[in-house]
Amino acid sequence: MNHPSPISIALSLCALSLASCASAENGESAASDPAAAELSVTEMGSFDRPWAIEFIPGTNMLAVTEKEGTLKLMDTGTKAVWSVAGVPEVAYGGQGGFGEVAFLESEAGSDLNGRTVYLSWAEMGDSGTRGAAVGKATLECPQMDACALAGLEVIWRQSPKVDGRGHYSHRITFSPDEQYMFIASGDRQKQTPAQDLSNTLGTIVRLKLDGTPASGNPFADQGGVTPQIWSYGHRNILGMDWDAQGRLWDVEHGPAGGDELNLVERGANYGWPTRSYGDNYNGDPIPDHSADDGFAKPAIHWTPVIAPGDMIFYTGDMFADWQGDALIAGLSSQALVHVAIDGTNAREVARYEIGGRLRSVAQAPDGSIYVAEDGEDGRILRISM
Repeated sequence: MNHPSPISIALSLCALSLASCASAENGESAASDPAAAELSVTEMGSFDRPWAIEFIPGTNMLAVTEKEGTLKLMDTGTKAVWSVAGVPEVAYGGQGGFGEVAFLESEAGSDLNGRTVYLSWAEMGDSGTRGAAVGKATLECPQMDACALAGLEVIWRQSPKVDGRGHYSHRITFSPDEQYMFIASGDRQKQTPAQDLSNTLGTIVRLKLDGTPASGNPFADQGGVTPQIWSYGHRNILGMDWDAQGRLWDVEHGPAGGDELNLVERGANYGWPTRSYGDNYNGDPIPDHSADDGFAKPAIHWTPVIAPGDMIFYTGDMFADWQGDALIAGLSSQALVHVAIDGTNAREVARYEIGGRLRSVAQAPDGSIYVAEDGEDGRILRISM
């Protein structure tokens, strides 16, 4: 839909329910959030299985990836939408397809031409295997209906490619100084490789912006792919962002229970699949973390799960009381989950039920919050005061 009709819904506190934090295993119960009574949600348009949304720095243009392999740009002022040519071929199916889209803040400005674009997607390998890939291209927009990616090249691949169609993760974030790129690499539902440093499954990798390993990574002297690895023992990371102190956090899916928010630290092992606050889907137990198990512990974990789809740290002025807090797009929880950070601890503050399954979240230049619903005809919704 290139010109969605506008729908604005002023939500009352009853319509925008605040859920209790009883399911957050190490958080306090949620207090009533007075801002929730004043939230307004505006439907901006609908897309086919949107996976990632990201504002192009310095503009009101929202980039949207659609899982089957389309990149679109939305002018959030007029709600006009255009497709971008030159995207990669994706291995669509299961949890795979088109993934992340990311831009550099240092290139902020009104002109879209010449922007560096980073993308992630699932790609085919030999004998039916699949794996995540990250590419880098230049955006060329001589006019809005003729935008294209030029010079797209793959700069990183998950290693190895394996069978199955799950847990690619492939979220991308840049360090605040833009010297490094961090990529989430899921365990591809294979579990044990997440404890094996000879591959990049179940890891977060730290690279230069050209995709080569960054100096100072903790396992660089072990050879193979280890020069890429920053942390490991992860399951399926679907959100990463930086707090006001310049610290990296992630949200990741547990198995049957045990979704996690983690402070990501150099060389840390987060325990999957040896330790988890969830159990295997077949009912087989997994030992919970213990103080002496040697693994990094989540700042907060959820059972029942929230099924995180994405996360940001809020920095805007529209919701001034939320500055520095994490906002997590929830899939099965069908809510925007609001988490406050205190040092290395976290607590759930509230849940805002604003639509269906929420796949992605982004902060707009004016401080409003955009979320993308999962699935066919997934709506892009703007949350404002």
